[in-house]
Amino acid sequence: MEILNGVFFHAIGASGAALCYTPQKKVHGWSWQTYWLAQAFVCWLLLPVVIAWLTIPNLAAVLEQAPASAMQRSFLLGMAYGVGGTAFGIAIRYVGFSLTYAISVGISCVLGTLLPPLVNGTLGDVLRTEGVAYLMSGVALGLAGIALCGVAGRSKEKDLDQQHRQRAGFSLAKGLPLCLLAGILSALYGFSIDQGKPIADVAQQMGAGSLRTNVVYIFSNTGAFVTTLIYCLYLHSKQKTFREFGSTAGNGGAISVNYVMALLTGLLWYGQFFFYGLGTVRMGKYDFTSWAIHMIMLVLFSTLAGVMMKEWKNCRRKTKNVLAGALAVLVAAVLLLTYGNYISSV
Repeated sequence: MEILNGVFFHAIGASGAALCYTPQKKVHGWSWQTYWLAQAFVCWLLLPVVIAWLTIPNLAAVLEQAPASAMQRSFLLGMAYGVGGTAFGIAIRYVGFSLTYAISVGISCVLGTLLPPLVNGTLGDVLRTEGVAYLMSGVALGLAGIALCGVAGRSKEKDLDQQHRQRAGFSLAKGLPLCLLAGILSALYGFSIDQGKPIADVAQQMGAGSLRTNVVYIFSNTGAFVTTLIYCLYLHSKQKTFREFGSTAGNGGAISVNYVMALLTGLLWYGQFFFYGLGTVRMGKYDFTSWAIHMIMLVLFSTLAGVMMKEWKNCRRKTKNVLAGALAVLVAAVLLLTYGNYISSV
């Protein structure tokens, strides 16, 4: 039952991550760096500190007793994740959302799942345990489903506004390296959480229970905020956009709406971390599969959200068939990963 609860919490977190970009459509008069920095402040700096303070008993004592080396590793890996997130956003400009998602998330799914047991020296033991065939098959199917979503998304782009012509600014030579960089560095977030376990262990001893992972986000998320802050400040300085934080939004929009949308984005984005932690502590000895489950569900729910918002309405039947196949493969991948974890807990 705990395994199912863990998958359920991962589903909630992934749904929040899938929807976190939708508020951006209501933002007017802000450049990308203004909006991105505002929401990053919420999800990567403010909420990790506030939620840890609210949910971790004796937080000051936990931070005092936790190994400094674990704090440092989690923070530095979080910084790398922040670079990956920025590379992801830039890659979209050159190769579009679908290809960026397929390549980056696919790499992140596999690498982020296998990296913790590989570095910790437990991958060999994992590969010899019961249920591993289901786990590896689930990861492989997840990768295939993410790739199929990319194929379907690229086909959708061709079917709709960009049909029969190349998208302006499209450059595989520029976008592909960024996708690879984003996939590799984004995978380090799951590893950042893994390396922060000694901090969570101290929090558990202090009575944090299933909420113990929240203390790790103080380091992993603030690391991501630092690199994001540096890049956004660079863009603000280069493009002279600092004034946007206090200026009236364009197109008749109020600046208060922009801040509310940034806050909502930050809440949804942080929600994935909060529920990721609740899910991970319930996955048993194969908890490293949490990253694969999260990534697969993220793609699944973001695609379903697009379907519900009728983004695929005017696509060809062939495109819709590929999409349906991709969704079926993603669901099968989650079921295999769930069953593999269940076998290990019996």
